[in-house]
Amino acid sequence: MEKKKIDWGGLGFDYIKTDWRFVADYKEGAWEEGGLTDQGDLVINECAGVLQYSQSCFEGLKAYTTEDGRIVTFRPDLNGERMENSCRRLEMPVYPREKFVDAVLRTVKANEAFVPPYGSGATLYIRPFMFASGPVIGVKPSDEYQFRVFTTPVGPYFKGGVKPLTIRISDFDRAAPNGTGHIKAGLNYAMSLYAIVDAHKQGFDENMYLDAATRTKVEETGGANFIFVTKDGKVVTPKSSSILPSITRRSLMYVAKEYLGLETEEREIYKEELKDFAECGLCGTAAVISPVGKIVDHGDEICLPCGMEDMGPVTRKLYDTLTGIQMGRIEAPAGWIREIK
Repeated sequence: MEKKKIDWGGLGFDYIKTDWRFVADYKEGAWEEGGLTDQGDLVINECAGVLQYSQSCFEGLKAYTTEDGRIVTFRPDLNGERMENSCRRLEMPVYPREKFVDAVLRTVKANEAFVPPYGSGATLYIRPFMFASGPVIGVKPSDEYQFRVFTTPVGPYFKGGVKPLTIRISDFDRAAPNGTGHIKAGLNYAMSLYAIVDAHKQGFDENMYLDAATRTKVEETGGANFIFVTKDGKVVTPKSSSILPSITRRSLMYVAKEYLGLETEEREIYKEELKDFAECGLCGTAAVISPVGKIVDHGDEICLPCGMEDMGPVTRKLYDTLTGIQMGRIEAPAGWIREIK
């Protein structure tokens, strides 16, 4: 298929409408078969549950053109599993992960002309989401829902190269124990907007949220998990029941152990330990790893040894290995790569 005439190298991380998206409706207690449509605009009731009580969840993943010209996605089954868990927690009907993966593959295939070429630095971002479409005025779950998947070509998250971030320890709480921090609910991201806008006004790139119960343990940012590297080369990530189980983080931890031979550990990480780490990174779908050079705790600066010029050496190896797997330059573990045919 001939590619669209797009300046692939000039793309930002913004929405561009593509030709097709997948839509399935839940009515009368069952999911309809669903299918592709060229209609990107929605018309919903003013009393729809998503508008009244924010009953919605979403996922994010990417499609890539590999070095040998194939179009692939990365571990979409884990995104499907995570959406199942989000739906259960929000009293929404589960869209089965097998159907989820099929919808993702069909949508990417239909928009093949929008998948950026290998070497352009761009990818096709995929956004599956679900929302309550039926009217509801009392505080209760809706009776009707819609599941959709759309795609948009995006450029690299960091234009002009990766520069380490300066983040602050936030006074705001991201998620409470036994709350919804472990699922990808839209409401989690809405409540983080004030904190991130405020951080930017104060000259910081992101927030570091602590646990809401004791405010002594590191959790995550508004949209990414943390990975730390100790001075003796161990890769450590926070363990908590109120942070999102990042697919990128899980993949990086596997890569660290199985590909790079590094010691790994998932455990509680205390704020007091931050000064002892050699490297820090924020990990997620958009950028894979964003290096952190400085953490500010109410005026006290923690300057990581990796500095403010580039990724630390271990972070760089993790980034290069995982992106190499995604782009087909390095052999992937079984089941990680799904080819669009």
